[in-house]
Amino acid sequence: MRINTETDTKRVPLMEKSTIEEIRTRFDHEVERFSQLETGQQALFDARLVLDLVAQAAATHLQPGDTLLDLGCGAGNFTLRVLQEISPLDCHLVDLSLPMLERAKQRIEAAGGQSVSVYQTDLREANFPEASVDCILAGAVLHHLRDEADWAATFGQLHRWLKPGGRLYVADLAIFDDPAIQQIMWKRFGQHLESLEGPDYREKVFAYIEKEDSPRSLSFQWELLRKVGFSRVDVLHRNAVNACYFAVK
Repeated sequence: MRINTETDTKRVPLMEKSTIEEIRTRFDHEVERFSQLETGQQALFDARLVLDLVAQAAATHLQPGDTLLDLGCGAGNFTLRVLQEISPLDCHLVDLSLPMLERAKQRIEAAGGQSVSVYQTDLREANFPEASVDCILAGAVLHHLRDEADWAATFGQLHRWLKPGGRLYVADLAIFDDPAIQQIMWKRFGQHLESLEGPDYREKVFAYIEKEDSPRSLSFQWELLRKVGFSRVDVLHRNAVNACYFAVK
């Protein structure tokens, strides 16, 4: 089953989405594609701009020696970009894929990262002490959460891990609750993908989004963030179905 530019991202029931093992296997073979700091995650609108905005925003509240947690770190682009603005940081990297973690650790240490710890696990299974983290990065990872209980439990644990005043930065797919608006924005996203590498690339990306992902709207996420205790949420950037925001504990 494929998504086309006239549909949304909910045609595959949640219980039929990719398993954790299937997602891990795909990303084990995608390391090179996620290792380009110059472009960011190319499939997303304004990927490099989002990297810059998150890094510059994080630098307004982080201090040298603070603790940074990067969830779904991939090959380490977000942490690398933050370190260009503020360092050294105590870096903790979480990802399903061991090859991704190995590349991220290598790149961050080569860039001068002094403390890098890696954890191969589903972010839902990660365990960090309460109030131990100054900043959490979540780049293109939360769309793998499934039902509302999954989202609520995850946001709750992110809130627990952050120190008072700590911040969560999210950059991800974010759908629209209005079906007509979602259709417009999904079509724009398809045009963007086609402009990068042609129709086959568009269909490839749509196919794995439909199979793997279950994104939610910004209104859904922000309401849930406030419910679990975050005091403030604001947008850094949005272009069609790609959005970036931060939340403050």
